[in-house]
Amino acid sequence: MDESGRNGSAVQLLTPEGERVTHPTYDISLTDHELRGLYRDMALVRRLDAEATALQRQGELGLWASCLGQEAAQVGSAHAMGTSDFAFPTYREHGVTWVRGVPALDILAMLRGVTNGGWDPNAHRCSLSTIVIGNQALHAVGYAMGITFDGADAAAIAYFGDGATAQGDVNESFVLATVFNAPVVFFCQNNQWAISQPRERQSRIPIFERAAGFGFPGVQVDGNDVLAVMAVTRAALARARGGEGPTLIEAYTYRMAAHTTSDDPTRYRMASELEVWRLRDPIERLKVFLARQGIADRHFFDSIDDEGDLLADEIRVGVRSMPEPPAEAMFDNVYCEPHPLLEGQRASVIDYLASFVDPVGR
Repeated sequence: MDESGRNGSAVQLLTPEGERVTHPTYDISLTDHELRGLYRDMALVRRLDAEATALQRQGELGLWASCLGQEAAQVGSAHAMGTSDFAFPTYREHGVTWVRGVPALDILAMLRGVTNGGWDPNAHRCSLSTIVIGNQALHAVGYAMGITFDGADAAAIAYFGDGATAQGDVNESFVLATVFNAPVVFFCQNNQWAISQPRERQSRIPIFERAAGFGFPGVQVDGNDVLAVMAVTRAALARARGGEGPTLIEAYTYRMAAHTTSDDPTRYRMASELEVWRLRDPIERLKVFLARQGIADRHFFDSIDDEGDLLADEIRVGVRSMPEPPAEAMFDNVYCEPHPLLEGQRASVIDYLASFVDPVGR
């Protein structure tokens, strides 16, 4: 391990100082427009994250899991996906859902308590947020096996954290993926903390090296380097689509905020650790590179800040004006087709609510 805690083989194309470097295996060539687009998405996702945190503190959301500091890992990997690929996120991948075209208010709706989901997974090729730790890895493998049966030119990508690698679901998904040569990419955001448990409690070796024990390759990438993340993920997805099976990507990054808004990270980690990672901020890294290369100027960065202000206004107004759903809406979309037992329960709830007399109507 080097001084940052990463394995010496971690792929990096953009240093923390914003300098472009090369890698013998992975590289990427993007237009200036695409590079500016990466910055825009990361900056707006961070603004969404900040507003959602504030709304939760004001009692407008029930909970929020911040992705602060992990924007490069999420935005870079999502931009590597093809239109036919399918993402399976956790509850923290707001950058992934944003890039897949999910509207900001749909991302927040479930945590407002007005929906059991938030968006149409098929419309965005992005599954709903999964709260059960590691469960989405199995969903992704099952979907990937379906891709193989259909003969489709696509791949699935499953997101999870370092803590999830200790869960049975994730390890079972590794077995299924390699045995059936499923076109799936496992994307682990090693953000150093599984709630209050450090990464050392999850594995005695670097997480990406665990893939070898299951029979498929693993690679570690600097998770705060959006270019490296995009290059590595693009290669892994191409490998999956080409019939070469799964890949495990370990994006080495850091959770700058609390695990969720119900967590107090000051109880288990030092402030000095946080300050070290502030110097590796993924957005500032790309911003420095864009400015030095003349790809973006002050006018561009100001315009993104202005767009962020508009997004923040939209989020604040939109969240507070979300209509309360009828109680029977909890039965919608549980099954693909009508289910007699569920329909009976729906009817019971409707009858129960109708039994109350409205005092105003007397």
